[in-house]
Amino acid sequence: MRVAVLGFGSRGDVQPCAGLALELARRGHGVTLVAAGRYAALAGAGVGFAPLGVDPVAILESDEGQDWLRSGPLGFVRGFRTVVEPLAAKLVAEVDTACSTADLVLAPALGAFGRHLHDRYGMPYRILHFQPGEPTGEFPNPLVPLATLGRLGNRASYALVERAAWMMLGRMVNRLRSSVLGLGPMRGSPFAADRRAGVPVLCGVSPLVVPRPVDWGEHVHLTGYWRLAGSGGLGELRDFLDSGPAPVFVGFGSMVPSEPVRVAEEVVAGLRGARMRGIVQGLPVAASDEIRVVGEVAHDVLFPRMAAVVHHGGAGTTGTGLAAGVPNVVCPFFSDQPFWGRRVAALGAGPPPLPIKGFSRDALAARLLAVRKYREKSAQLGRLLRVEDGVKKAVDLIERC
Repeated sequence: MRVAVLGFGSRGDVQPCAGLALELARRGHGVTLVAAGRYAALAGAGVGFAPLGVDPVAILESDEGQDWLRSGPLGFVRGFRTVVEPLAAKLVAEVDTACSTADLVLAPALGAFGRHLHDRYGMPYRILHFQPGEPTGEFPNPLVPLATLGRLGNRASYALVERAAWMMLGRMVNRLRSSVLGLGPMRGSPFAADRRAGVPVLCGVSPLVVPRPVDWGEHVHLTGYWRLAGSGGLGELRDFLDSGPAPVFVGFGSMVPSEPVRVAEEVVAGLRGARMRGIVQGLPVAASDEIRVVGEVAHDVLFPRMAAVVHHGGAGTTGTGLAAGVPNVVCPFFSDQPFWGRRVAALGAGPPPLPIKGFSRDALAARLLAVRKYREKSAQLGRLLRVEDGVKKAVDLIERC
């Protein structure tokens, strides 16, 4: 079977897809990982790689991309028209070329590429989720920054979010379907259409972190995290790690604080207030004897060496932090990040979230000083997550279906 695995976004989005691709290749399937060119090294033995010329990291690091990230939830969606749409035709054409001969497409829900490729070529597809995005009455859509709206409100929130997204992006999607793929327009949200058709959904989240909702349909599979082992090394950080007590990792991924210099100063002061060493990523911090500054680094290798990890609460980073078995301090910006912050606290794997809007040295120091009481539950959860084989379960389901 020829399988195309689409990995859009930054490393945290691509790495789980690479894990699926590698396991499929090990079982004898012809697999192509489709992702930004900078992630070619993530394609393991036997996995083909189709590079995308549209680089999400370069977009987010641009001045326009930085403004986009700071624009809040509604501004973020609207920003697709100004930041993403000029590049979208190229992206769609590249994906189309990479997947045209596939027998099966595994695609994230973002962009509904599985649906478009199915409409063009007729091949089946599976939807990849990195957060629990199927309707349930047990909690609202993870993009809603509230713990609950009641069972009816929780379930309704999924349709509301999907309809709002389609209202903002539907015209762009249909223009691209016509101009690039030669397809007719979609009359409504592709998410609702996929649900009516019973398209299988693979959710790469552990049921130990989010118990499977009882009202999910049989087409939704909560498989466990899709981990890619051996995805990097420690390099020059090894000497720093070996030279003293375990440090704290602080990094917010592709999220950019509206005042990065102020936040960087608060991070340094918070680490000093807690009398802890630090490894800082993505902030304008000066290196010192007690602080190291890093670029892109393999979280799955680094996090187990930390006393705690402070991050934005992205789905991939949260999963890696929990699997590392160390306390997580989540500083959500928007999107699904508040949801993951609440889950970490509910699991006893970290303190209550520290939203980036209220980020301060005192708040950070207080949470770091309190991490001791979360170590036991963090370590216990980490041990369970590390023996869970989400990749195997997901690929078993792919082959069975």
